Amino acid sequence: QVQLVESGGGLVQAGGSLRLSCAGSGRTFTTYAMGWFRQAPGKEREFVAAIRRSGGITYADSVKGRFTISRDNAKNTVYLQMNSLKPEDTAVYYCAAVFETTGVLLTTAREYRYWGQGTQVTVSS
Repeated sequence: QVQLVESGGGLVQAGGSLRLSCAGSGRTFTTYAMGWFRQAPGKEREFVAAIRRSGGITYADSVKGRFTISRDNAKNTVYLQMNSLKPEDTAVYYCAAVFETTGVLLTTAREYRYWGQGTQVTVSS
């Protein structure tokens, strides 16, 4: 069982930056792949970024070059550094975790078993 708690959301102007954190419980954090998703009002939850146990990273095309995902296994925490924010980045951001096995793409919500409660990010124009 893994519990995830996000923090770091807020209101920022376009072009600004925010760093989201996701703190995970449990002693087996290193065995989990971690992902960030977001959901805007009236839209489906969409993939943002994922990081594997090995440190391998995947980004959605919409955030490449602007967002950076990282993990600190000693702190059981995964981060999402968001730079050059745009109004279209406005959404509730969710952290997710899954026990990593071979073959998982980590880019779809259904692959993840554990979810945080979400943190609101609002980017004003």
